[in-house]
Amino acid sequence: MTGMALSHLKVLELCNFVTGPYCTKLLADLGADVIKIELPDMGDDARHRGPFVGDVPHHERSGLFLYLNTNKRGITLNITTEAGKHVFKDLVRQVDVLVEDRPPGAMEELELGYSQLKKINPRLVMTSITPFGENGRYSHHKAYALNIFHAGGEGYLLPMQSNDLNREPLKGGGIQPDCICGLIAASGTLAATCNLFNTGEGQYVEVSKHDALMTMVLLEITMFVNHGILRSRLRRPLLMPVPMKCKNGYIQMSALTEREWNDVVEFMGNPSWADDERFSQWLNRHILGDEITPHVEEFVKNWNKDELFHKLQAKAIAAVPVSTSKDIMDSPQMDARGFFAEMDHSCAGKHKYPTAPYNISETPWKVRYAAPLLGEHNKAIYCEQLGYTEEYLVLLRQSGVI
Repeated sequence: MTGMALSHLKVLELCNFVTGPYCTKLLADLGADVIKIELPDMGDDARHRGPFVGDVPHHERSGLFLYLNTNKRGITLNITTEAGKHVFKDLVRQVDVLVEDRPPGAMEELELGYSQLKKINPRLVMTSITPFGENGRYSHHKAYALNIFHAGGEGYLLPMQSNDLNREPLKGGGIQPDCICGLIAASGTLAATCNLFNTGEGQYVEVSKHDALMTMVLLEITMFVNHGILRSRLRRPLLMPVPMKCKNGYIQMSALTEREWNDVVEFMGNPSWADDERFSQWLNRHILGDEITPHVEEFVKNWNKDELFHKLQAKAIAAVPVSTSKDIMDSPQMDARGFFAEMDHSCAGKHKYPTAPYNISETPWKVRYAAPLLGEHNKAIYCEQLGYTEEYLVLLRQSGVI
């Protein structure tokens, strides 16, 4: 077997910032030929978000953009012009998948919606990513990750170790919500793509970021529906891991099963508080987690987090030290996995990047391209792939189409 798992797949990306680009990055890392479309001059918004290499703002040195767009080729195109629409359709004719993140109805207004595009490419799988989906009272609302995260219910549960329900809720750190949505969009796209290669039929994949993040709180929703338990950001039960302070940082541990609970109690020396009859059943321990967790925290605070982690692991108790970015970079485990690989970017230079969270024996992940410079592959794609002349390319550039 040669090549990569998705080396047969051709993808066109018309996306901005994180969710859509992360979706297509997952496909590109598996070998798909992803062509990323950016606006002329400005490019993707991620190019203008830090951190920047050397702390100097520059559209080719954004760490966020560099990470999200590895293994892609990049072109510039303004699809709101008539010439741009024509070029876009020429690109669509040659691909299997289109991933776009315009507001609901925006592509249809440009006469580039799925119903129009499938006429020129019946095999097309088109994935549209929107904040709230394409129907419902919120469908035309604009939103950032902050809005979507709280609309999905996650913020009500954070911070997990809060003692005060009146304390303000928090958003998940970094770009976590956008990446979750991108992962789910990639899953839906791959499912439709499998069907494409089995049946020869394309289809439309509609992804709501709100729906995607709702799947992250299904346990809380189910517990309320079935048991009337309303989970909040008050102290969470030991059944769900909460950060506990050690001498040199934090550790998270849980006792989800009866066996784990008994092992935790034994590891702590069978303290008298654990004999409370109220803690003898799983559901009670869940409801009374606010009473259990402080006892465990009192025990944990005298330990070094790594020492405690290894001792708990030896007892088959679920636990993990809370790692900083430096901890991860210095981790012998990550080094053994070869998780970070060095890439050389013509403007940003050589830096280490995360690779893939899996190893595929016959079609492994590999570096093919660093993130593209703005419009780097215009000539290769427009002239060599679509057959445009260089003179026409100059005309497109002069008229602001590319």
